[in-house]
Amino acid sequence: MSTEKETVPGYSPTETGEIGTASPPSRGLVRDLLDGFKPHPVHAARKAAAAADAGHFDVEQAALNVAESPLSRKLKGRHLQMIAIGGSIGTGLFVGSGSALSTGGPASLLIAFVLIGAMLFCVVHALGEMAVLFPIAGSFAAYSTRFLDPAWGFAMGWNYAMQWLIVLPLEIVAATITIEYWHSSVNKAVWVTLFWLLIVAINLFGVKGYGEAEFVFSFIKILAVVGFIILGIIINCGGVPDRGYIGGAYWKDPGAFNHGFKGLCSVFVTAAFAFAGTELVGLAAAETANPRKSLPTAVKQVFWRITLFYIVSLTLIGLLVEHTDDRLLSGSSSADAKASPFVIAINDAGIKVLPSIMNVVIMIAVLSVGNSSVYGSSRTLAALAEQGQAPRIFAYIDRRGRPMVGIALSAALGLLSYLAASDKQGEAFTWMLAISGLSSIFTWGSICLAHIRFRHGWKKQGHTLSELAYISQPGYIGSWLGFLLNCLVLVAQFWVAVWPIGKEPSAHEFFSVYLAVPIVLSFYIPYKIYFKTPFVRSMNMDLVTGRREVDLERILAEERAERASWPAWKR
Repeated sequence: MSTEKETVPGYSPTETGEIGTASPPSRGLVRDLLDGFKPHPVHAARKAAAAADAGHFDVEQAALNVAESPLSRKLKGRHLQMIAIGGSIGTGLFVGSGSALSTGGPASLLIAFVLIGAMLFCVVHALGEMAVLFPIAGSFAAYSTRFLDPAWGFAMGWNYAMQWLIVLPLEIVAATITIEYWHSSVNKAVWVTLFWLLIVAINLFGVKGYGEAEFVFSFIKILAVVGFIILGIIINCGGVPDRGYIGGAYWKDPGAFNHGFKGLCSVFVTAAFAFAGTELVGLAAAETANPRKSLPTAVKQVFWRITLFYIVSLTLIGLLVEHTDDRLLSGSSSADAKASPFVIAINDAGIKVLPSIMNVVIMIAVLSVGNSSVYGSSRTLAALAEQGQAPRIFAYIDRRGRPMVGIALSAALGLLSYLAASDKQGEAFTWMLAISGLSSIFTWGSICLAHIRFRHGWKKQGHTLSELAYISQPGYIGSWLGFLLNCLVLVAQFWVAVWPIGKEPSAHEFFSVYLAVPIVLSFYIPYKIYFKTPFVRSMNMDLVTGRREVDLERILAEERAERASWPAWKR
């Protein structure tokens, strides 16, 4: 890795001596605040060569650029763990599960979430293995460039950045809708302004602000889900007045399935969208102080998150709410608490205060996703720019390690949320959602495929798995399973898009859910033709650039020896 930071005037590395930890002497609060927006010393001095120029793409230069990104490295293990545990607990679980229950029935709901949970387990472990070894800016999009094809990495990077850029205004509008639960007379524009300012302010505190906010948001969401699970068991067993024992009565009447196999496929797609954001733990690895120790712990939390927070809570939802309940489809949006099966179950139990508390949790979940959207889009744009795949201005990183131009663009697009006060709101957001709809599926599939190719290259170049700091638990086979399940989701979504349940087939219906596919292809094909990018061969893969520990084999040997000396209970 480059050592030019040592000769940059005014650069004062901390004890860690890492890129992204510059701390110049204090010159007063206001002056320090203003100086923080100036270019990072490493960024200003480096002026890295462009990876893409005149119809040619240099994979090695792209890898070097993202490896030396001066992003701040202030995330701690507790931040990563909370991002991993609570990062994907959002409106997909709290509200979206209601329409899924109505469409497919309780059995379809459970089967679909188990299958998608298995897929995500494979995806996150594959991502963890690569991110621990290469904790680089851009993470999964950069891995596609490095291990698959630079043109596909370009398409995946812009696909992911667009997803998050569009999500911010959607989530701010969703937050204003949650306020309507209390029949607020305040103009929507006021709430839009407050939520926009809150999310932008959090991200101006840098990665530490994002990490602390997600820590608090995730803790509240986890507390709410665990509380609901306990309450749900009590309600089902007859622990509330005037209900009696319910058991599995709703699985018999009105039944476990609805709309047959197509209903299951429809829920399959909804379940995939509910887990969006799970991959953010890999993106955050580049800004983590010690990803080799923090990331494996966070990745291993995925199994418990999927099992406890999704499978158990949705099993209870299927037992407490009939899939024929009209209220499941009564919401005005994917964040409307009136359509939340969690709120419906609590209301039916006659508990007065808890529905309002659950609505607060839904609003926090919405703001959490909005917060993640600014983080995800700005970091992805910065990595694309470092690789020469986006305008160079997006590579601007200030002295506090913030990709300010990316944050500014995301904040500016967040102003589209003022459409909430417009009568064109519905149509505008339908198409914005269509653009980002399948983004996560492409991202997850690319992660699995990149891991498969990485393993090929690792073996071909004479390395063994014992040299890896972290090994994916489902391994190589798990990545193939994850990739095939992602392909299956795309097929299921295509079927549901062409022949939607309860609607006539139409081009409008098809593109409202499948628009992301032609958009991805429109990024990939022209880039592939113009730059003539080859598919990366196993022997040509760069397996060195971006590794933080230069003597990893010795470090791992020492750690394994230390673990071997532990007592059995500790091991």
